[in-house]
Amino acid sequence: MAAGKIINDPVFGFIKIPDGLLMELVDHPLMQRLRNIKQLGLASVVYPGAQHTRFQHSLGALYLMSEAIVTLIRKGIFIFDSEAEAIQAAILMHDIGHGPFSHVLEHTLMEGVSHEDVSLLMMEQINNEKNGDLNLALNIFKDHYPKHFLHQLISSQLDMDRLDYLRRDSFFTGVTEGNIGSARIIKMLNVVDDKLVVDSKGIYSIENYLTSRRLMYWQVYLHKTTVATEKMLVNLLLRAKSLMQSGVALFATPSLHYFLSHTIDANFFHSHPEALEHYGRLDDTDIYCSIKEWTRSSDKVLSLLANNVLRRKPFKVEVHEEPVSQERMEELEQTLMRAYDVGREEVKYLYNISTIQKDMYDINDDHITILYKDGTMKDIAEASEILNVELLSKKVKKHFLCYQR
Repeated sequence: MAAGKIINDPVFGFIKIPDGLLMELVDHPLMQRLRNIKQLGLASVVYPGAQHTRFQHSLGALYLMSEAIVTLIRKGIFIFDSEAEAIQAAILMHDIGHGPFSHVLEHTLMEGVSHEDVSLLMMEQINNEKNGDLNLALNIFKDHYPKHFLHQLISSQLDMDRLDYLRRDSFFTGVTEGNIGSARIIKMLNVVDDKLVVDSKGIYSIENYLTSRRLMYWQVYLHKTTVATEKMLVNLLLRAKSLMQSGVALFATPSLHYFLSHTIDANFFHSHPEALEHYGRLDDTDIYCSIKEWTRSSDKVLSLLANNVLRRKPFKVEVHEEPVSQERMEELEQTLMRAYDVGREEVKYLYNISTIQKDMYDINDDHITILYKDGTMKDIAEASEILNVELLSKKVKKHFLCYQR
């Protein structure tokens, strides 16, 4: 590997970044911005150690991609040096379009534009700056390249993104049950008919991976207190947006002010170049410093929610197996209106109702295929002795009712 930099990562140890394109990408302002965006949003209200960033995750995914490339080449899978650099560049930038607190505000600051859409726009912007050096990376990222398995390394059931964030999030939250054998899974990767497969010796690691993933979603990512705090932050931003668009002067950093003062959908975002520029300046610090000022707002709802966020006073949570009844919602509204002396227009910011659905493995989606020594292949749902296919594909649905205490 060419000279470059070595980064000491607490999860994987030393990560080498070679000089050239990859080093230039790491140093790019849009990548450095990820240092100020927490990987797990507001999960730190439950797990104080969850302070790691999207930047750390991106470097970890880059490391795992380099390991996967070495593994596949050793097994006789031909990968050009240009392809290797391209998929490393693509995985490094795969999360570059995340907004403040990662997924939390994705549909709050704007509608109809996902972080994947923004990532692609930012990658294309950097590609233009570098006179087309990322053309191959973009083609692989968009799955427009003949070697489909290269795209699977970036986006699939066993991509380097998932293998890093599960291991990393388990490490920083201290939820050891979520720890996966990422190194062994990568060593067991192979390619058959241009599709990523797993050698049969790795079946137990895949079983552990799927089980750990399910556990991490319900114990960390969708922990009821985390969900309640995130919904509270969303309501806070929506209240600020409503006030600002009705003419109320509120403090906000310039880029946050832009998103609060405009109603931004996909058409607006793509037709106003300054929208992407402002987005590229937004990170967690914009939200925090604005919230600090809002704690002193004359608007009782805004100040209440702002103080809740800063002082870790999350909404109370009820988790239901069935949808919350209309009678329960009307009763709750009346209770909140009386308790906080607010009207019907204001009370909607003091509660949130949402339905969250997650499954561990979708057999109709991108498969995890097990390769046996005799050349036969089976889906993990069929190959596993301990994982029940119906349990694997069962969609767990929970209804969250979060409201001001």
